[in-house]
Order: sequence, then C-alpha cells, then structure tokens
Amino acid sequence: MAAPASAAMAMSERELKFVQIGLSEQKAKETAKNATLSQGLFDAILAAEKTTSKPITKAMGNLLYHVVTKMKGQIKQYESLLIEYVAKGKLDSEAKLSAAMDYLLTHPEPPLDTKALETHSGVGVVILPDQIEKAVEDVINNHREKLVEDRYQFNVGILLAEARAKLPFAEGKYIKNEVDLQVLHLLGPKSDADLQKASRPKTKGGKERPKACTPRDTQSVEVQLNSDGMSADTGANTMEELFRTKVHFHKPGENQKTEGYVVTPNTMAHLKHHLKVTGGQVRTRFPPEPNGILHIGHAKAINVNFGYAKSQSGVCFLRYDDTNPEKEEERFFVGIQDMVQWLGYEPYKVTHASDYFDDLYVLAVRLIERGLAYVCHQTAEELKGFNPPPSPYRDRTIEQNLRLFEASVLFHVAGTSAQMWKFVDSPAPTLQTMLRNACCRRQRSDPGGRQTDPVAYRVRFVPHPRTGDKWCIYPTYDFTHCLCDSLEHITHSLCTKEFQSRRSSYYWLCNAVDVYCPVQWEYGRLNLNYTVVSKRKIAKLIEQGIVRDWDDPRLYTLTALRRRGFPPDAINNFCAKLGLTGSLSAVDPQLLEACVRDSLNLDLHLASVVYIEVSDFRETADKSFRRLTLNQSVGLRHTGLVISISKVIKQMLTVVPRAESPKRFCVRVLEAGEILSGAADGEPCNLFRPSTPVARSPSDFADGASRPRRTLTFCCPSAMLPVTFKELEVTCQKSEDIEKPRAFIHWVSKPVKCEVRLYDRLFFHKNPEDTSEAVGGFLNDVNRDAMTICSDSLIDKSLASCSVLDKFQFERLGYFCVDQDTTPEKIVFNRTVTLKEDSGKN
Repeated sequence: MAAPASAAMAMSERELKFVQIGLSEQKAKETAKNATLSQGLFDAILAAEKTTSKPITKAMGNLLYHVVTKMKGQIKQYESLLIEYVAKGKLDSEAKLSAAMDYLLTHPEPPLDTKALETHSGVGVVILPDQIEKAVEDVINNHREKLVEDRYQFNVGILLAEARAKLPFAEGKYIKNEVDLQVLHLLGPKSDADLQKASRPKTKGGKERPKACTPRDTQSVEVQLNSDGMSADTGANTMEELFRTKVHFHKPGENQKTEGYVVTPNTMAHLKHHLKVTGGQVRTRFPPEPNGILHIGHAKAINVNFGYAKSQSGVCFLRYDDTNPEKEEERFFVGIQDMVQWLGYEPYKVTHASDYFDDLYVLAVRLIERGLAYVCHQTAEELKGFNPPPSPYRDRTIEQNLRLFEASVLFHVAGTSAQMWKFVDSPAPTLQTMLRNACCRRQRSDPGGRQTDPVAYRVRFVPHPRTGDKWCIYPTYDFTHCLCDSLEHITHSLCTKEFQSRRSSYYWLCNAVDVYCPVQWEYGRLNLNYTVVSKRKIAKLIEQGIVRDWDDPRLYTLTALRRRGFPPDAINNFCAKLGLTGSLSAVDPQLLEACVRDSLNLDLHLASVVYIEVSDFRETADKSFRRLTLNQSVGLRHTGLVISISKVIKQMLTVVPRAESPKRFCVRVLEAGEILSGAADGEPCNLFRPSTPVARSPSDFADGASRPRRTLTFCCPSAMLPVTFKELEVTCQKSEDIEKPRAFIHWVSKPVKCEVRLYDRLFFHKNPEDTSEAVGGFLNDVNRDAMTICSDSLIDKSLASCSVLDKFQFERLGYFCVDQDTTPEKIVFNRTVTLKEDSGKN
C-alpha cells in the first residue's frame, strides 16, 4: 500500500520502505528513530527485494521485522539465510520462523544442515482448515466436562496451548478463531453471569494485584513491587516456589540460547563434554571472600544460588575466593560456612580458588602464548581513573612476557638475589590481561564503560593460609571468577548487578583460553535501609565503641541477626517475597521484621516478663503514664492487649473464682502507687494474668464475707533515682461488683531477676552513607539510644533453665531470644521484634 503523496513528502526513504512492508506511519517513524533497528530492517528489506521479484507483502514485512528484532547475536551469521527463506515463502508464519531460530540456536556450529533446519521449521508444511478444526475439537473433548461446568470462566489458554502443540506450524490467529467458534457452539452465547468478570486477588490494602508479568528472555530478571515493597508477582512465599514458578533461566547445556552468549567454533564440543560431566544437573556456586562477616545482602546471594540449585534438584558449591591472603582469616572461613548451614543449606562441595592456582597459572601462560596477556609494571596509582591511557607495556613480544611472568614465580621459588627484580624492572609488577586491538575496541564499548585491560594477577610477597609460600603471584577476582566457574562446570553463574559490566570479559576470557563457558545472570543486590553493611564501616562502629562486635544485634550481619533471634526461615522467606529485581533497590527493615513475626507466630513458648525501661526514669513522666489514686479499683485478667509499660509483679495473691462465675476478680489498691501505665485518676485498672489459683472455699467470696487480703509488690521508679519497691495491700472483689476496668497492669508470679535488651534502629536516616541525607556521614547519624538495657527485669522462675538462642513470646511485650551473654547468675534476653509493627516508624 503506497503512502499518500502529501505524507510521502514528509517521510524519508527508509520510512517509505517501512510503510510499504505494512508498518503504520507512526510505527515507521518510531522505527526510523532507532538507528540500529532502522538500519537492520532497511538492509533486510533490500536483501529480500534482491531475492525475489515479487513485491514484499505485509506478511513478509512482519516476518522480516521479527528476523531483525528477535535474532540473537550468536546466530547473527544466519540472518541472510532467514531473510532469503522469508522472501521465497519457505518461512511464511511466525511459528515457522520461531522454529527456525530455535533450531539455529540449538545447532549454531557449522556446517549447517539445511535439510534438518527445513524439517524442524516446517518448510513446505501446509495446515488445512480441516486439520485445525479436528485438532481443536479433540482438545475441547478432552476438557468438555470442566468447560461445561465453568463455562466462560474456564481458562481458554489451556485449549490454545494444547491445540498449538498438536499443530505447531498453524497460525495462532486461525487456532484462536476456531477455539472461539467451537466454545460458542458448545456453551451458547454468554449469559449475564458469564459477563461478570472474575475479580482478581487483592492486596492487603484492598487494591487489585497487577497482572502477572510476562517472562522476558533477558539477562536481568525484573520484578514489580507493591506499595509496601513486597513483590506483587515475581515474589513468592519460599525460594523454591520462586524458582519453580516465577523465574526461568536456561536449561543446562543450552547456554548458546541465552541473550549475549558468545558462540565459538568449539562451543558445542565444550557443552557436550560439560553435559557428560554434570549429567544435565544444575550447578551453582556461592563465592564469598573470606575477609569479613556475612550480612543480610549475602543472605540473598546464598538463597539465590543455593535456592535455585535446590529447586532444580541440582547442587551448589561453596567456593571461597581466597585470592587476597593479606586480609583472610580462619574465623571468616568458619563463620561463612556456619551461616550458610544456619540458613538451612548444605554445600555440595566446599572449595577454594586456591585449589585451582596451578590450573589458573597454566591458563595464564596459555593467554600469554596466544598474545592475549602481557606483564605490566604500572603502579596502582597509574592504573586508576575511568579512562587511563593504554599501558606502555602492551606491545612486548610473547617471548618477553613469558620470560617475565615465569621469572616472577622462579624468583620466589629460588629465593635468589634481588638483582632478579632489576631484570623484572619493578619491585611489584602486575600481570594484566591484554586484549588485542579488536577485543580492546569491544571492551571499550562495553555498556559498563570499562576502559582498561582488566588485571589478572598481582605480585604479593605474602604467604597464603592454604598454599603457604608456594606463590607470590595471586589471581584477581576478574580472572578467577569465570575460570573457576568453568573448572567446576557451573551451569548458572548468578551474580549481583554490578557484575553486568564484566559479563563480556567473563565470556571473552573463557573463550580466549578455549574452555567451557558458563552463563552469567545478574540480579539486583539487596540493600536495607537504616543500616550499613560495609566491612570497613562496621569496623569503624566497633572501633569507636558504638557497637560491641560484628554480631551486635543492632547490626544486620547474619551473626547479629541470629543472636537477636531472627529465625533462618524468616530471612529466607523475606528474600523470596522480594523476588528478583534487575535494578538497585532498598527495603525497610519492617518488611524483614514482618517475616520474622510470621515465623515466630507459628510455634513459640509464651512467657511472662516485667521490665522497666531506664529511659523512663525521669522527673516528668511520659505522657502515656498516669498516677493511680488511693483506693482505686484494679482487676485480674487472663487475656488482653499490649500496653506500653510493665510496672507490677505479683508477690502473694491466691484467689479462687466461684465455679459459676467468670475467671476474673478485682482488687483494690489501699496505698498509692507511682507512675503506672494506662489509667486515668479514679479509673479501674486490671492486673494482667494471675498465676494458677489455689482451691479455696466459695464462701470466701459470698456477699458480706470478709475479703482475703494479700500483698502485691509494685515496681515504682522514684524520680531520678534507681528502682524501688513498695508493698501494697489489696482486697479481692468479684468483677461484677465494680465498673469495667480501663487499663491492665502487667505482673509475674515468683520472679527471677534478669536483663532485657531492647533494640531500635541504629541510624536515624534511611541511607546513613549518603552525606546529602545524613549530614556529616554515617558516624554522625548514629542513634546512641538504639539499645536500652533493662537490668532490673523480672521473669517467671520457669524460664530460669533456658538456653542460649531459646526463643519466647513475652506476653504483651514482644518476641525475645536468650543472648550469649547469659551466665548461671544472670539471664540476658534480646528483643527480637515487637508484637506489632510500630506505625510511627518510617
């Protein structure tokens, strides 16, 4: 269809070509703005016109557009062949074109078997209307009973999918038309009930959940979040559910089908050997550096790598990246494995980058022999910067580089005189991978903007914890990352988003030394607000005495979370609920705390505890505090809501309700108490939950009978003084004899002294590392009152035999865990989380 003359004058030659093959004018203009797409489509049209004398139809134009936009780089060499097949009518539907691309991705290595390609893609196959009608009829008969029952609420997608499976080369629109026709014939027109749309599931806020995201064949998995930060569609309740239903990576052995994967003449041979080694099993790895303690961000990495392997019945390696012997300590090796196992995962094998130092050295020599690496003597300062000039040592000969590289090792082994370093010409030379001109240009055009040759080895005269003094050259992460993945036959190299810029180097290096190349997938790292996780910054907090150690419960290291009482399944489920995101995101701690409450609510021992917050000892009482008056009524109650303070313990109170009366009695305060919570002057107040009553005669409570008098001990803080205790006489009364109490006083029976530690956010601002938000830096943003120690707290004596890390729900107060500072003389509890999220936070 030709464009009108007036429109043609305003359109370029390319836009006219695009309109001629069926694109709308608007789509043609949009396509022309994309330089890469525009050039590719224009070249495809010209190539098609040379192939056939017939005009390019709209159907052909649509297929050419698909060739240009859908073809992956690893089969780009076959683009002209597909254009030819489209122009000659051999590939006359999207189904056939997709099948052809799938075959080429599965068999990218030359020579191409064109006969097998044509068979696989349905060249020459013609689907008649009768075949479509018969296939749809068979599918509907298989689901007839359920279809009649559900009528138009039945998921028609099931019918379409099964019909397409029967006729893979039939046009989708023809199958859909036939399905609609036969469903209408079976069910008749839609009734009023059929026209009412089934409501979608709603979120907590009452809003409808967004429709599920369509899986995308990209290297970064995106996720949509609700307003509360929870994943709406790609999140799940558990990691296994997430990976089974929401995330779809490539199958083992199909690396060549992933976007951006580089195919070489030896790729398929390497994949064949790889499948022979792994048996088609998924293999992942978690590769931490053993120079610090794991934090909440690592919990996501652990769950992604171990969780994906577990969901696919695969295996996951725990591989220590021990390439920096100056900073590695044995306690970090032990601590990392301890945390992995605490989260519920068991490594398939525990390996170390140092296990492969001999193999990596051989591969480094191979790089030099191929002219792809060189010895560089630049200092660290000279290598800094976004776009430093090329190294002056890049043009050395292969022989020179081999001699220098081997001399580095020989000098260390022989222990000869320092004159050898005069030959090396530097007291601390480094080995860098050298990319020849073509690769260098590719590297300099990376999306991540990497401008320099990545460093592969550094000289360090430091003994290694595992290899001793065997080496004085140590590989960098850039060098070991991909090659250790290859040596362990990892199927999915799952990394955080910052490694996306290194993906091209990952693929290049594996292919440069001609070894199996895994697929690297990236996901967004987990950042938590109101905290810092940097090893250097946590060390500063410890150094300045702000926190006690790496496992201080105010931090979000995994050891700190365990000490605070966070269950491992809560952390795992938190990671699952967030799903996977391709962008950098930050989450408030309250989301993690909500998962903790969900986990602790399932099965936790209830206990009664009274603690007094030191911060409340002041001249002027908090606004939520009221003084009780003399002879004010209070009551006993078995259940109730949380109040803000606990000031009362029970010393001796034995009461028995009448068999026919409710289990609630009242007592009268005969002496005034100080600063008790929740009751205004003259209002009744309840004592919360008495101990198990001891049997007494019901006549004791008959009208006119004398009331039993017992002693209560009130915990009354005097202004600006340590805690004191005052005894109060009480008289028991039936609850119906007084007005309904308005407040409840917390108390415990037969108390034992303990210490309770209450925790709040360590920083005032969401991002304490952002100096524009936290003026003066993170050290000036510290909340010095983030920990409150209640040293005169009291618990029921039944808890005296508890063990470290035992967890309890303290009634009306929150969830608590026994701290490791507990001794036989004193039990210490950490508050894990409150019973409810504080709405004032955030």
